[in-house]
Amino acid sequence: MEITELADLLIKGTGETLYMTLVSTFIAYVIGLPIGIILNITDKEGICPNKAVNIVLGVIVNIIRSIPFIILLVAIIPVTRFIVGTSIGSTATIVPLTAAAGPFVARMVESSIKEVDPGVIEAAQSAGASPIQIIFKVLIPEAKPSLIVGSTIAVTTILGYSTMAGFVGGGGLGSIAINYGYYRYQTDIMMVTVVLLVVVVQLFQEIGMRITRKTDKRIN
Repeated sequence: MEITELADLLIKGTGETLYMTLVSTFIAYVIGLPIGIILNITDKEGICPNKAVNIVLGVIVNIIRSIPFIILLVAIIPVTRFIVGTSIGSTATIVPLTAAAGPFVARMVESSIKEVDPGVIEAAQSAGASPIQIIFKVLIPEAKPSLIVGSTIAVTTILGYSTMAGFVGGGGLGSIAINYGYYRYQTDIMMVTVVLLVVVVQLFQEIGMRITRKTDKRIN
């Protein structure tokens, strides 16, 4: 393979990987953020305790989280085809990525909100704040640094999932590594894709840490 051809392939693969990762992360947070908040506030120590809701939602989240991604990827192919119209390609991969990442994000959000000082919540309740006001004016703002750290972890986790999707034609750098590095024994291409993945992960980590430092009141 010529250098220019390889460069074009890697650029396209990197773009597809970023596309799958970022879009899946966004949708996973649209789904997982409210679920994580509900899990937190319905806990026995939450602001709106509800054992039934907490148990049912927690069980659903745990069941989905316990399924290995590669199995989930294959298991929901009919769903992916129904939503996207195909089961291969970077866009199709967003469906299983979101399904796997949503519950993961929910637990990350729940954990982040649990770190909020109970004294701050009690003060808001004493001032007559409603549950909705406490959620949007106390819990989320106070948990923001931890939520950002969690989003960084979520992005890198989803990026790892996206590479596994290459086994079933998911596209991106994972697909390049498998199709060229594994099946065609071109270890040089395999190593380049690994390096690119490491660079992308480090980039996400650095951006996340910089944003966290700027938003963390304890540091500023």
